[in-house]
Amino acid sequence: MDQVATLQLESVDLQSSRNNREHHTQEMGVKRLTVRRGQLFYLQLSFSRPFQSQSDHITFVAETGPKPSELLGTRATFFLTRVRPGNVWSASDFTIDSNSLHVSLFTPANAVIGHYILKIEISQGQGHSVTYPLGTFILLFNPWSPEDDVYLPSEILLQEYVMQDYGFVYNGHERFITSWPWNYGQFEEDIIDICFEILNKSLHYLKNPAKDCSQRNDVVYVCRVVSAMINSNDDNGVLQGNWSEDYSEGVSPLEWNGSVAILRQWSARGGQPVKYGQCWVFASVMCTVMRCLGVPTRVVSNFRSAHNVDRNLTIDTYYDQNAEMLSTQKRDKIWNFHVWNECWMIRKDLPPGYNGWQVLDPTPQQTSSGLFCCGPASVKAIKEGDVHLAYDTPFVYAEVNADEVIWLLRDGQAQEILAHNTSSIGKEISTKMVGSDQHQSITSSYKYPEGSPEERAVFMKASRKMLGPQRASSPFLDLLESGGLRDEPAQLQLHLARIPEWGQDLQLLLRIRRVPDSTHPQGPIGLVVRFCAQALLHGGGTRKPLWRHTVRVNLDFGKETQWPLLLPYSNYRSKLTDEKLIRVSGIAEVEETGRSMLVLKDISLEPPHLSIEVSERAEVGKALRVHVTLTNTLMVALSSCTMVLEGSGLVNGQITKDLGTLVAGHTLQIQLDLYPTKAGPRQLQVLISSNEVKEIKGYKDIFVTAAGAP
Repeated sequence: MDQVATLQLESVDLQSSRNNREHHTQEMGVKRLTVRRGQLFYLQLSFSRPFQSQSDHITFVAETGPKPSELLGTRATFFLTRVRPGNVWSASDFTIDSNSLHVSLFTPANAVIGHYILKIEISQGQGHSVTYPLGTFILLFNPWSPEDDVYLPSEILLQEYVMQDYGFVYNGHERFITSWPWNYGQFEEDIIDICFEILNKSLHYLKNPAKDCSQRNDVVYVCRVVSAMINSNDDNGVLQGNWSEDYSEGVSPLEWNGSVAILRQWSARGGQPVKYGQCWVFASVMCTVMRCLGVPTRVVSNFRSAHNVDRNLTIDTYYDQNAEMLSTQKRDKIWNFHVWNECWMIRKDLPPGYNGWQVLDPTPQQTSSGLFCCGPASVKAIKEGDVHLAYDTPFVYAEVNADEVIWLLRDGQAQEILAHNTSSIGKEISTKMVGSDQHQSITSSYKYPEGSPEERAVFMKASRKMLGPQRASSPFLDLLESGGLRDEPAQLQLHLARIPEWGQDLQLLLRIRRVPDSTHPQGPIGLVVRFCAQALLHGGGTRKPLWRHTVRVNLDFGKETQWPLLLPYSNYRSKLTDEKLIRVSGIAEVEETGRSMLVLKDISLEPPHLSIEVSERAEVGKALRVHVTLTNTLMVALSSCTMVLEGSGLVNGQITKDLGTLVAGHTLQIQLDLYPTKAGPRQLQVLISSNEVKEIKGYKDIFVTAAGAP
């Protein structure tokens, strides 16, 4: 019998176009094979002669990481079989067509994610084997697979939290939430490589590359690594934080439109941290990375978010008798808003019942296991006060549940509790509504209704676990416990008389109503109300007073009075931060008793509004005329105006234009052509910044049809 010719591999078709489409990765392009674990993909191998399954032996080898090892799970060898053997690496369901072999490959749903090299070893009988490279592929988490720890059983939610490449960040104040559009851009061609570059620059990888790669099958591990690597506090992470308001050596956090420019700059400069980020930038970039890797992720804003360093579940703030909010040496603070991520996963490291959304916070606030990272903390554990569960649950619990105690200081000493607020922290916790541009409150996922028996019971449960048998020491704890909630002889409220716009005088209305109390059940009282306005910083602190005013009122029992207040534009014009927030504080002293009452009003000033219009139907490859209009409604000119346009599938990178000066009352009209590159729903983000107002942001949702579509 003639010797059968040696089987030689002549060509390989990785069928990237078909596989990427079936694995929901076609948005990343079809030049490279990019697949998700726990799902079949298909190859076609062409040989020098027909494959003979009785005598030809093929072994597949898949390897990832610097020192691939079967023991570590970074190397797999598997044979050609007729039937797929379960949740293991396999090559099965093959068919022979002349000299071609069609084969289905399967990766287990707990495989290590990463860049893989795929090879085959061919041997005949007992003869020596020859190794052929088949090519490379990228393996990602698979939220479509019921066997994967990130499985999300809803196509609508998968489209929103994995496939959607744009969204919104919610900011401002809980009573006037504003939205900033954001370009996540996780499917831009080079972003997947930058995501793995981030993992490969982590301290874990630098310390032990082989071990780090072997742990990339675990979504909890990968999330913690990414959380640490988005900030640069311990490592060459992506972003350098800056809360100083001096951004002269980089870009103001307010002036970013999306993640793509940040990630590309970090990679192009060899891993040098990009300047600068704050919470919404950190969280939005992490959302890009996690969605790109295949983990369902969303961006969440918590309004009035506590940073409770000493873990006593109390944040103290201080005012003097002139109503000026005072700075403090304590590191505790209340952010106007704070932004973090939620990632969807099964928590096999926790007892049953804590799967689903998990908080991850890449903003460097405090260390966790020695690194500046936070989470994953189960949202369910936070709601139930199970603060003993990993990771960093006590810190996140305090962010949404701490109490605020407001003190009156006289001569540097805490004299009086002006307020003990059990419900002023953790307001309007918000994320983008699925399939909509609106925001959705998810506060009820984090806590029971404020003041309800369940909420107070959970608070006491968490307090006992966090404070221990010995109550955490606070210099004013005894005074706090003895102060109680006293009744007041009057009710004070501050209202805005009209919508506050930057560049306009602010009109407020003070309402005072005389009510019975234990000290003065009847009769008139005299009040001296001292007002102070200060620029409110993002971290909850304030600048020096920019306006003061005093009102004297005599109030008969049962009566109500109104008092107009005017805060001129000239007082705040050059005194605010880029966020344009003002805190107006009033302390009313009761002349008969010397006791004090506090009234507060935070004001968020509206910037001018952008208008964006497109004149015709958008189609891939065809010119799309865009009209951008901005009217300067302010009393001053906007100088050194620049415009930045961004939007995955619409703009390659960014388009930047210098616009010069926009005189008060005048309108700027800009026309330009875009050439869309991807079909489907897209979002164009537009930012106009000037010396006077850093962020005038707008967006336009655009549906792009495929080239030549009817």
